[in-house]
Parts: sequence; C-alpha cells; structure tokens
Amino acid sequence: VFNAKTAELLSHHQVEIQQKFPKEGWVEQDPKEILKSVHECVERTCEKLQQLNIDVTNIKAIGVSNQRETTVVWDKTTGEPLYNAIVWLDLRTQSTVERLLKRIPGKNKAFFKFRTGLPLSTYFSAVKLRWLLDNVDEIRQAVDDGRAMFGTIDSWLIWSLTGGKNGGVHCTDVTNASRTMLFNIHSLEWDPELCQFFDIPMEILPKVRSSSEIYGLMVCFLACKSGALTGVPISGCLGDQSAALVGQMCFQDGQAKNTYGTGCFLLCNTGQKSVFSEHGLLTTIAYKLGRDKPVCYALEGSVAIAGAVVRWLRDNLGIVKTSQEVEKLAAEVGTSYGCYFVPAFSGLYAPYWEPSARGIICGLTQFTNKNHIAFAALEAVCFQTREILDAINKDCGIPLNQLQVDGGMTNNKILMQLQSDILCIPVVKPSMPETTALGAAMAAGAAEGVGIWSLNPGDLTAVTCERFEPQINPEESEFRYARWKKAVMKSMDWETSEAPSNGKSE
Repeated sequence: VFNAKTAELLSHHQVEIQQKFPKEGWVEQDPKEILKSVHECVERTCEKLQQLNIDVTNIKAIGVSNQRETTVVWDKTTGEPLYNAIVWLDLRTQSTVERLLKRIPGKNKAFFKFRTGLPLSTYFSAVKLRWLLDNVDEIRQAVDDGRAMFGTIDSWLIWSLTGGKNGGVHCTDVTNASRTMLFNIHSLEWDPELCQFFDIPMEILPKVRSSSEIYGLMVCFLACKSGALTGVPISGCLGDQSAALVGQMCFQDGQAKNTYGTGCFLLCNTGQKSVFSEHGLLTTIAYKLGRDKPVCYALEGSVAIAGAVVRWLRDNLGIVKTSQEVEKLAAEVGTSYGCYFVPAFSGLYAPYWEPSARGIICGLTQFTNKNHIAFAALEAVCFQTREILDAINKDCGIPLNQLQVDGGMTNNKILMQLQSDILCIPVVKPSMPETTALGAAMAAGAAEGVGIWSLNPGDLTAVTCERFEPQINPEESEFRYARWKKAVMKSMDWETSEAPSNGKSE
C-alpha cells in the first residue's frame, strides 16, 4: 500500500509461491495457491495498516502486477483451474515450437516479429496454450462446451477478485497481451491470423484494455475484518516488467531499468514508436496509461535465470541455507578465480534465443571452491545483463550512461557493485526496491474515475537512490566479459531433440 501523494510505501506483505517441477524442464504453479497468496497478502497488509492506525477505508484503488506469459485455463462455470499454471520459463513446449516452425517459410523464428515483436519461442503464452489444448482432455472438453477461459495471471486474478463465476470480469491489459504472441502490437487487438496459425479459439481470450482504467470492483472474499475493500475499483494492470518501468518513472525515450527477479529483464523506453531489434531483443508494449492515452513501446532483453541461480545453489546444490549467504560466500573471495557459470537451465533467451543451450560451469581447478562458484553465479547475472545492454546500445545508437535497477536481488551489494564494474557505468538503485508494486499502484491511482495519483513529470516525487560506481579498470572488465562469452559458446547446442529417451523426458 502506497501513499498517492508521496509514493511512500506504507505497508506490505509477501508470500513465496511454490514452484512445481513435475518433469525435467517443466515448471508449474497452482493457480489457486496464487489466488490464496493474494488473499493472504491483502489481509496481512490491511492488518499492518490497522496496527499503524491507518484507516483501511482510505484505500481508493487496487493495481495488479504479474509474472507475464504464465498461462492458465479455467472453467467459468465452476471457477476451477483446469490445469496448473504453466510458468513462463517452462520448456515442455520445445516440440510444439519445432512442429510450428515447420509450417513457417524457411523455418524463420522471426516470421511474426513485425506483428508481435516476438520470436517464436517456448517463452510466450500461445505455445503454452497450444500444448494445453493438445495434451489436456479436460481443457479440450471445456473449450468444446464453451466453458473455458484463458488468461495470464493478471486475468485469472482480476476475474477471481471481481466475482469469479458470479460475474467476474475477463480482461487483460495491453502489456500482458503483447506477450502472448496472439496480439498485434500496432492495432492493439487480438490477431485473427495468429489465432488461426496457433489454432486457438478467439472466444476463450480475455478482452484487452489499457493499463490504467477501472476494470471492475473488488468483491469481498476476505475475513478482512472490516470488509473494507469491497467495492474498491481494480484499476491498474501491468505485466511486472512494465510495472517496474513505470515505478522507476522511466517515462522518457531512452530511459531504461533492469529488474532482478527469478529472471532478469532490461527494458528501454522507445516512446510512441516501436523499434525492431537487429540484435536479439524483443519489441514489447511498455504501457498505455489510460483508454485515451497513447501506447508506448520498449525494447526488452530477457534473461531466464537470475535470482533462480541463487535458489538453485540453495535448493539443488545445498551449498547455502539461505539466499543471503551467497553474498557472504562471494564476498569472502572477491573473485571467481577464473571460474565461469552459464546458468542456461532453460536454454538461453536474449540475445541468443537458443533453446538447445544448457547450464555449464567451466574453468574449474583443484583450487575452486563453493565461494568461487557463488561468485561466478552472481557474475553470470551481471554478464547476461551486459550482453543485453550491448544489444540495446547497438539498436538505439545512444549508449546508456547509467542503469536503474530494482527487484529482490538488488539488496545484494556485491551483485550491484559487480554489475557496475562489468557494465563500466554507474548502477542506480532506489531506496525502495518494490518498484513493480509501485508501478501497478501508480497506474491504479491515475485511472479515470479514481484520479488520486498524478503522472505528470512535474508532480512525480524524486526518489532517493544508492549509486554504485565502477571500481575496476575497463580492460579487466573486457577480459572477463570475453571469457564469459567463450563459456556461453560452450553451452550451446548441448541438447538435441533426437536424444534417446532416458525415461525422464516426454
């Protein structure tokens, strides 16, 4: 909960959502658990506000921000999900992508790029939805019966919070729609030809709205003691990376932010013109802050594995008990001692779009220990960001002079310093790292009919920031970066779809 006048964070609560890995490369979440976590966060946040003697009835609008591309299909008559949500970095659709590529002239991955801004990849929702329609009988049946609804997580939440099976609103916003591969980013409508190509029935798609308008009113589902949120408008909706761009107030052409979450996402605002990348970046919708407001675009570089590499060191290798320990281990050595880690667990995203890559750790010697591996893991996040920044600089022709950062991993000071060293430019971190939530709140508060948050540049509060300046010489930075690129080349072409079955994969 934010103060609309000062953008100050008043109260918050967070819950970690469990990921499920039913097979190698598969990543799922339970849509009901996601909804339950929202209920719990709303309840706890309201309780914290009451403890601060802030009247909960002062909450005037609600914004939603979500991990994009994650795909859910549910039954509108029962309100029940028909399968787990398939998470954005899931790889099960590799064979679906290969099958679809055969139907494209020259197997050109970029065939739909000028319409969608995206290459054909396992990453986007259309191929996940295609897989669900091909593999889950309940979903096929529900589509035949006219009971199925498709959405990304924002649609599932808005529908559920505005009444669900009793009149819930089935909608999404332009930023989330632009990540499905079914949406024309110029006409701002679902594209019938794309839906036909993926063989997806258009009647299951949500209605596309702007990122800042009243979609519907909250129906109170809560034991939230006062029921205070009943009737509060849900009036902001942005995919998480767009929300962070808004929360970082990157409203000018050429302003960029990098969010360090499970993955890592660098967005550069290109204003009202869509710039198409020659260097492996995506063209995406940044925001449309009102029904009558212009749409703004961004160039985006997506890295699949950032915070997830820390989680992997914790949960899979067990070399740390908490994520915070990784920073401590790395700090003890201050170098990877020539060890390089390419965490291509889900293939490589931008700028390579190489699904055949797999994770490698190379340059190991007898001297290498877990501290060096922890350091190399953090360095990998920074090198991946550098690759994207290089691509953005080439596409835009104007090199960035600083990078604005946010997200959970920015609390790691070693990582932030490393990032500045590897980019050779300052890294600027706002003292309030929850910029994704702030962006959704700003969009909600600024909506027509709510009007409690001004987005005029003159009215935006200056944010206090921490700056990290480069501390190593550029030659060393370039040397390490060149070694990293060598490691990336070694990670490529590892997986082939012709691999003999080991009883683990599909």
